[in-house]
Amino acid sequence: MTKYAIIVPDGAADEPLEQFGKRTVLEAAETPNMDRISTQGRQGLVRTVPADMEPGSDVAQMSLLGYDPRRCYSGRAPIEAVARNIKLSLDDWVFRCNLVTIADGKMADHSAGHISTAEADKLIGELDNRLGNEQMCFYTGVSYRHLVVFKGLIFDVQTYPPHDYIGTAIEKLLPRGKGAELLIDLMARSQQLFTNHDINRVRKDLGENQVSSIWLWGQGKRTQMERFQKRFGIKGAAIAAVDLVKGLSKLIGFDLIDVPGATGFVDTNYQGKASAAIEALDEYDIVFVHIEAPDEASHNGNAEMKKKAIEQIDKCIVGPVFEALQNYGSWRILVMPDHPTPVRTRAHSSEPVPFAMAGDDISGILHTTFSEANAAKSGFRISNGSELMEYFLKS
Repeated sequence: MTKYAIIVPDGAADEPLEQFGKRTVLEAAETPNMDRISTQGRQGLVRTVPADMEPGSDVAQMSLLGYDPRRCYSGRAPIEAVARNIKLSLDDWVFRCNLVTIADGKMADHSAGHISTAEADKLIGELDNRLGNEQMCFYTGVSYRHLVVFKGLIFDVQTYPPHDYIGTAIEKLLPRGKGAELLIDLMARSQQLFTNHDINRVRKDLGENQVSSIWLWGQGKRTQMERFQKRFGIKGAAIAAVDLVKGLSKLIGFDLIDVPGATGFVDTNYQGKASAAIEALDEYDIVFVHIEAPDEASHNGNAEMKKKAIEQIDKCIVGPVFEALQNYGSWRILVMPDHPTPVRTRAHSSEPVPFAMAGDDISGILHTTFSEANAAKSGFRISNGSELMEYFLKS
């Protein structure tokens, strides 16, 4: 049986930057292991975000895993609810609930300084105690990422992901449509609750971004997806820190492997993720490893932080997993971002992303280092991202 590994440095694709001599972050980073994969195997470009959809990680990750988001997607928050084991009825609506920092009337920070889960849990718990009722319940997630579930209500609203609108005036980002007034009111009431809160006083003393408000977006209803094993005939496991990827993995029947110290930020436990993946290869046919760090560095507008995160992923995860796979008789590895997150814009993009794969029966096209430009030069393009998985597993 062939062993497969997929490693996803979230948002790693980028644009050429002046500070790196008009190279992208991928080109500037030291990535000898990704380069080995692209040189020994093949690289190309794949569009993970359909032209008529927003470039969210939910859409892109769904494509990457082999599922067409135009048929499967029902919103981001319902996916994360699966990760939290929140049971939704058919009529329930669930929204993503960020803790954000607003300054001078603009979205200053989508993560409130990457607030700790312990601090966030106190704030979300207080929100639920003060504002929650039979129709509305708040649930703590990881760091700044939380959920609120509404029962017996109807929504038809447009909302905006805060990480894609850093520096934008809040008045331009408020929800619009049926049910928007309730959401706007909740956000306003959260601001009153958080003002002068003990947690914010401590964060202010420490020079950290304070929590100004909740931000509601990514709404949807309960979702279901076909099991990966039924579709592709192999058993999988996933290693991730963020609820979005955990939820998608559970929806397709992947087992989740928890790694102590996995944070969803640049301080994550890279070595721990690699060790867990290598150990899992003995039991599972395919192991999916997701690392959020490059994406978060981009949202922070920090190219050096992104470069270091990519280098850590290459050294601590890609290299060890690549070596471990070669102990098996038959193997394949795929490395790719889910979508670009340019440091310049600090927002997701729907442009195609580079991928590199190597292993049994994978022949090279262009034996060069892994980068956006070289992937484009290969001439190997997949226009429908959900078809890449089939190619990787069975070509």
